[in-house]
Amino acid sequence: MTLPCIIAARQFDPAAHRAFWIDAQAVGWIRVTDLPLLERWPDIFEFDADRVTLSAAFDTVDLRSAALGAVIGALAADGRIPGWRNETYAIRNAFDAPPLAYIERAASRFFGTLTYAVHLNGVVEYADRAPLMWIARRSDTKATDPGMLDNVVAGGIGWGFSVAQTIIKECWEEAGIPEEIAGRAVAGRTVHVLQTLPEGTQSEQIFIYDLALPSPEEFAPRNQDGEVGEHRLARIDEIAAWIEAGAMTVDASLATLDCLLRRRWIDEEACTGIDALFVAATV
Repeated sequence: MTLPCIIAARQFDPAAHRAFWIDAQAVGWIRVTDLPLLERWPDIFEFDADRVTLSAAFDTVDLRSAALGAVIGALAADGRIPGWRNETYAIRNAFDAPPLAYIERAASRFFGTLTYAVHLNGVVEYADRAPLMWIARRSDTKATDPGMLDNVVAGGIGWGFSVAQTIIKECWEEAGIPEEIAGRAVAGRTVHVLQTLPEGTQSEQIFIYDLALPSPEEFAPRNQDGEVGEHRLARIDEIAAWIEAGAMTVDASLATLDCLLRRRWIDEEACTGIDALFVAATV
């Protein structure tokens, strides 16, 4: 059986989209149904049967960012781009590539541009009994996946932040994990998600990390920014059941499965198709 999260991570129909191009590079996907929204700006976008291209007149990062910013602001005002974050994302096809433009985070899925995130598995291991993992439940007010189960720490990587800086920042904000513990996170694998969502396309590269946490008598996660409803210390069989039932977000399910597979806490046969989602990390 293929798990729901593995199916969802590649639930994308290219025929329902047009490629989005900037400076001779394909950088995203725009839904065909959203094309009329962009036709309001013929001086900014060029359209043909295969793609939508940002006009070559915008030939610097600043000019592209300003043009896209004007469009994004208007679409947000019309309710077409929900969940405004006041966070800057860079449009780039590799984590270490120079940005082609900067956009508001909430617009990344409308344009289907590649984004980056970290997901951290909080593991509690014992010498004499089975391991446990801390699982978060997302706040009911979150713009995406409200109320769903998630990794103990997970967050998008904004422009100007490294993976390590993001881990430290998100560890404190989401779980109250101090820097001296967060700095011990160990890299797992990297997964790429390409799925259609109500707000557009999620094209995201997720850097997966494991973090050994002290016993619950010594430490328990405490959310600092209001984005987590609760934390649960769970058995591996409980977590596997949540993943199978689709109670965890797609991203968190894949990150957790990576941890469980690497540590041989579940059988590979339970994760048919997951290997195709892993990619070579770029950092």
